[in-house]
Amino acid sequence: MARKILCVAEKPSIAKAVAQHMSGGRYQSCPITGSKYVRNYEFDFTFGPPWGHRTVVMTSVLGHLTSLEFEDQYRPWRSCPPFQLFDAPTITYVDKDKKPIAKNIEIQARSSDVLFIWTDCDREGEHIGTEIRSAAFKGNARLQVKRAKFSNIERAHVLQAAQRPVNVDERQANAVAARIELDLRIGVAFTRMQTLNLQTLGPELENMIVSYGSCQFPTLGFVVDRYFRVKNFLLEPFWSINVTHQREDIPVKFHWNRNHLFDRMAVTVLYERCLLAKVAVVTKMQTRPTSKWRPLPLTTLELQKMGTRFLRMDSKRVMEVAEFLYTKGFISYPRTETDQFDPGMDLKKLVEKQTVDNRWGSYAQNLLGGAFCQPRSGPHNDKAHPPIHPVSYVAPTSLESDDHRRVYEFVARRFLACCSEDAKGESTTIEIGYGEETFHASGLIVRERNYLDVYPYDKWESSQKLPQFRMGERFVPTEAKMSEGKTGPPGYLTEPDLLALMDANGIGTDATMADHIEKVKNREYVMTRGGNEGGGDEDDGEGNIGSGRGGGRGRGGRGRARGGRGGGGRGGSTRGGSSRQEFIPTTLGVALVEGYDAVGFETSLSKPFLRKEMELKMKEICAGTKSRNDVVHESLEQYREVFVTASQQIDVLKSACRKYIFNNGQA
Repeated sequence: MARKILCVAEKPSIAKAVAQHMSGGRYQSCPITGSKYVRNYEFDFTFGPPWGHRTVVMTSVLGHLTSLEFEDQYRPWRSCPPFQLFDAPTITYVDKDKKPIAKNIEIQARSSDVLFIWTDCDREGEHIGTEIRSAAFKGNARLQVKRAKFSNIERAHVLQAAQRPVNVDERQANAVAARIELDLRIGVAFTRMQTLNLQTLGPELENMIVSYGSCQFPTLGFVVDRYFRVKNFLLEPFWSINVTHQREDIPVKFHWNRNHLFDRMAVTVLYERCLLAKVAVVTKMQTRPTSKWRPLPLTTLELQKMGTRFLRMDSKRVMEVAEFLYTKGFISYPRTETDQFDPGMDLKKLVEKQTVDNRWGSYAQNLLGGAFCQPRSGPHNDKAHPPIHPVSYVAPTSLESDDHRRVYEFVARRFLACCSEDAKGESTTIEIGYGEETFHASGLIVRERNYLDVYPYDKWESSQKLPQFRMGERFVPTEAKMSEGKTGPPGYLTEPDLLALMDANGIGTDATMADHIEKVKNREYVMTRGGNEGGGDEDDGEGNIGSGRGGGRGRGGRGRARGGRGGGGRGGSTRGGSSRQEFIPTTLGVALVEGYDAVGFETSLSKPFLRKEMELKMKEICAGTKSRNDVVHESLEQYREVFVTASQQIDVLKSACRKYIFNNGQA
């Protein structure tokens, strides 16, 4: 009798969807003992050679099965000097609430001879796959192990993945294992060192856990750096010359080519020369076609940035909703760096599925009628997943919340915009000479809106039409005046700004950036303003630091960014009430950054360089140019050196905390 094939997905919803497709809806289902979320699905399926027609048991985990922790004697906070944690022995164990799930896999493996892993096809998914494999090997060490490679749970795609399995990518799994170990050792060592030293300063900190994470601190550093750029900005007066001419009842404003100067006397002299000249001369006229490019295919980072800007929710909530839409089979896998569609994808078939919508259905039908254009190709391809796109149509009434409706609508509209023509228009520029100065006026007429008709998130509007001028024409301007202004400070960081900085500096991955932002908010190192989110006092209008003190939360506040996916619990993020949330550091956040910056490290902990270098090493593991052990050793040595310096100069950090937390910013 042929033995079974055991299939294990990363989430119960994926297991159910895959079982539905592979069985054609004809399966037997039963819950497993000890978990209310996980079920086993049994059915028959015909695989390709060498397996053929077999009985399948499909089940799932809830994210990561295992955790890495120090051995028991090192877990109490005062069990050893924090420095020893860089070398202390660790153990990998199955979390208590995951033991029934691991046991289920072990039991099912006993009657199976093949294990198919159906985890998400990214680094984290590969590591979870190795955890599933370890659990299965306890039941049957002779199992053949394969993994299904898929990027959405549309039926044809799932069946193709079942027929064409690949091997587990050990390199990607090793990269995650290296990061988990580094985050544990570095995070716990620095967190204990900071906390035990800073708790002695006074009542404001005596019960706080001042956690550290190698991604969180650079994220905090970006917020603090921008805060001080705003706070320390010195306004500087400038002067400019403005010329207006009324023609055909249209006031045409000509802008000075110099824009403005900071020397009042020089501008006064130039202005007087203009007045003495009296007559302006048209020196240049140019009318040319112009375009506004349709957007690139959608990546995770772009989804998060656009979501925080236009969909009124923070990046973590955007990703929670996108994950839900993916597990329901409505959109493709939402964690991807790819911004180019494979030429072989049948995009028109995907467009056709959108024709039933009463908002953009007619636009989709027009694309199929001849307006379809192959999407632009961006520079990124992670070789794992296509850009985010709608896989199937879902009516808004079938989605459970406004958040789900907005995210699905954005993904659908973005995809249709990608498959459209660029918007086309005509721009006109007129230059005049007035005295010894040159001024210009510009106008735009949008001739063909094209993708803009389906994509309201981009704006490109016609300006007032410029009246007729002739080359060489001379006229007396209706008005010329000299005006005064002042330079303005940059704005505080918004979430799209922060995501862009993290991406440019290699802090986290597109899949974990939202988690790092959420952590610095939850630990009250930063707070947001501008909407309905809680988390601290409003800025008083004068750029004062938020009054939150900070503190760790969850699992002892160790400050390690495990980056993992685990459990069926709901995320703790809230939806912002505004499309513009500004990040303001708390007093503790400023104290930590300024304190570490003052220590005099060659590379400060608040700067992105150490973590960026670590991320590059993870990529080297994936490429096979470095081993997991080499990367762990090299990175620990770098952070060990920083740790020693920070410990020796802990009084500098204490001084910064006294200044900002206890003395209201006064040294």
